[in-house]
Amino acid sequence: MIKFIKNFRKDENGAVTVDWVVLTAAVVGLAVAAYTAIESKTLDLANSAASEIAGESN
Repeated sequence: MIKFIKNFRKDENGAVTVDWVVLTAAVVGLAVAAYTAIESKTLDLANSAASEIAGESN
């Protein structure tokens, strides 16, 4: 039983998986944050351009 515990403690295969999961979650979180920021500014710009083209800003 002691040998099993020592081998389990030395095994690092699961640690690599956890690192990749955390890294992937961080990348997805940053992508969502960037998309949200870009989306709102793009909609404002599109609405402003549409108003200018329609001649409503005179």
